[in-house]
Amino acid sequence: MPMFLDDEQAMLADTVFAFLADTAPVAHMRALRDAGDATGFAPDLWRRMSEMGFTGILIDEEDGGLGLGHVEAGIVLEGIGRNLTPSPFLSTAVGAVSALGRGTRAQRERWLPGILAGKTVGAIAIDEYARHRPHMIGLRAERSGKGFRLTGAKRFVPLGHVADLVIVAARTSGADAERDGVTLFAVEKGAAGLSAAADRLADASLSARLEFDRVELDGDAAIGEVDGGRVILDHMLGALRAGAAAELLGIGAEAAERTISYLRERKQFGRPIGSFQALQHRAAHLHVELEIARAAVLKAQQLLDEGDAEAARAVAVAKGMAGMATALAVQEGVQMHGGVGMTDEYDIGLFMKRQRVLAEMFGDTDFHADQLARHSGY
Repeated sequence: MPMFLDDEQAMLADTVFAFLADTAPVAHMRALRDAGDATGFAPDLWRRMSEMGFTGILIDEEDGGLGLGHVEAGIVLEGIGRNLTPSPFLSTAVGAVSALGRGTRAQRERWLPGILAGKTVGAIAIDEYARHRPHMIGLRAERSGKGFRLTGAKRFVPLGHVADLVIVAARTSGADAERDGVTLFAVEKGAAGLSAAADRLADASLSARLEFDRVELDGDAAIGEVDGGRVILDHMLGALRAGAAAELLGIGAEAAERTISYLRERKQFGRPIGSFQALQHRAAHLHVELEIARAAVLKAQQLLDEGDAEAARAVAVAKGMAGMATALAVQEGVQMHGGVGMTDEYDIGLFMKRQRVLAEMFGDTDFHADQLARHSGY
């Protein structure tokens, strides 16, 4: 299995990086933030991404998509990370698409065309606690006529306040910590009893707190088998975590490149500070850590695409290593920029903020170290 992109994937990377650098650079994110944007992304850009074919990467050809894989989706996400582009791509084109792909034909026909056209935004509602704990699902889905009634709350739902579709993990039987008894539901925007309050996070992105007050759903809103949703949830989380790791790589790579450029330009004592051996050693160490993380992420994406049984282990390694390597990248970036790195005038601090939020999303490094230990029988 080659640990590099093939020619077609490399061409996609060239296209994605050029498109996002031109249409949605860091200045795009700054403009939304400074304008007090209450949506969390630019709908026009989302439609343009669909015109480029990005939203259909993980959608099967029979459903109108490109039928590509997680390696290609990761390329788009790396471009998003490099430019800090606010976008619903991860939650919609990766998360929602992964769940709907295990659903019925009627569900795919209902939601996938809108995603392909860049008109539909999806959100993923899993977490109910301060930290990522997908094994704890307490939101209740009780039988009500031919459907279900949802009662409870979800936290940290990116773009949940504007999403047209929310994929909700709910408890249909058993206790909160039981593996079985979980079902995924496709909840439509505007459902009676569903309310959302948006919070602005450290990186200026918007995440919602969702309240489900006896939200009535038809039986066909359930994705997959009732009580058997944990398999689909794990599949979706694997895709989301690999995607988040790829976006982290983009953040780390861009932060490192900007830092190296600064080391070459900034002078002290009449010399570029990049000529100082101590800083060269730190830059070399950072490069090695990022390359190791890149290999781990690519391996996880490839195993996901092959449906390999070891994919879950590889995803845990990828998300954990991407979190560590990119934390080093943004921390070294701010420090090597010196005092100006702490100011809003320089972009490097924005990369640190986004890295911190994304590293927590779908499990931080400690969470995935624990997952890896459990996969290994400890």
